Amino acid sequence: MSPALTSLSRRHKPDYWLVILAASLMSLGLVVVYSISPGLAATQHVSQGYFITKQLIDVALGVGAFIFAMQMPAKWWRQSAKPLLVVAAVASLLVLLMPLDAVYQAHRWLRLGGFSFQVAELIKLALLVFTAGFLTKRWSQGKLADSRLTLYPLLAILAVVGVVVAKFQSDLGSAGVMVVMLGIMAYVAGIPLKRVLQLAVIVGALFVLAIASSGYRRERLNTFFHPGSDCQASGYQACQAIIAVGSGGLVGQGLGSGVQAYGYLPQASNDSIFAIMAEKFGFIGSLAIVALYWALIARIKKVAERTIDPFMRLLTIGVLAWFSTQMIINVGAMLGLLPLKGITLPFISQGGTSLIFLTAALGIVFHVSRYTSYSPREPSLDNNEIDTPNHSFDRRWQRRPSDSYSVARPRP
Repeated sequence: MSPALTSLSRRHKPDYWLVILAASLMSLGLVVVYSISPGLAATQHVSQGYFITKQLIDVALGVGAFIFAMQMPAKWWRQSAKPLLVVAAVASLLVLLMPLDAVYQAHRWLRLGGFSFQVAELIKLALLVFTAGFLTKRWSQGKLADSRLTLYPLLAILAVVGVVVAKFQSDLGSAGVMVVMLGIMAYVAGIPLKRVLQLAVIVGALFVLAIASSGYRRERLNTFFHPGSDCQASGYQACQAIIAVGSGGLVGQGLGSGVQAYGYLPQASNDSIFAIMAEKFGFIGSLAIVALYWALIARIKKVAERTIDPFMRLLTIGVLAWFSTQMIINVGAMLGLLPLKGITLPFISQGGTSLIFLTAALGIVFHVSRYTSYSPREPSLDNNEIDTPNHSFDRRWQRRPSDSYSVARPRP
């Protein structure tokens, strides 16, 4: 980074709204899990305190991950890209040695005693950090449009992700999140739109192949197109989710009411928790929850817009894509707008691994928010205040400056 960029991004107060909004969502998750604990306990034959205790532990671990990530400088993350990939690769191999999960019939979790670890969440973080570093390096070299040095390696990464996550771990939803995250990062970095569309076509064909080659995926897709055709078998969860959402009405049945958590709606505390909240809080409450998510996404986007360092900006863009894609898939599935996928609702769903890595990713953004730029004017090219090798990275995040300030961004 040039001296001019360094002076424009001196450390200042971070964006505390990131913490406030995330804490609000996690608190809401705790309240909802606590309210449905009796129903979950009755159907799964555990103590009533089991689920809320587990959620409290997960939140505590998530807070620890956030604190760790917010303290790590960008240089540390950049140096950790390859080690993270190695750890993710080793974990992916180890998970294949674990017995198939009794419920999902997939190799997704590393189980250590009473604890489980979902490897796909580690892969998301490793892919985020590695891709940010890779694209930043190609950007600094002016090689983003070079197919051999940029496009083909990205295709190789996507192929490995598809085989490991979608095939071996049977987690097409997580693979989809990673693909969208990588694609958005590539586009924002400055890879020509034509190249990005080529990637999208190839990936789309692979997803169609993954669905066509799997019986249960074909059933889920058929259920999506014909939601009421088989409500007692393959379409059971989708039908119960729609019933839960519809029974909430305008204002909901209240925290102490509702029956879906009593064995009717599968995965009530994790994948299906948005439908449970719709049952309890109704249409208005559901809108408020979605508004909280969009407020958090808007804050992350603002951090990205005001970040000068290319690597830090791409990290933030990746987290933005990760959060927003996962939220949209989960909510869309519960509303019948998208096929069902095993994707948690960020910060609310019960799922320790997901919560830990999501809070760690937010910790990265919180750290980046300390180094955003506020300047009364954009740096002048004539004065050579900023010297960067490529303009495409920057042009896709230009915006009109306000009357009070403009956001300083690197230019050629």
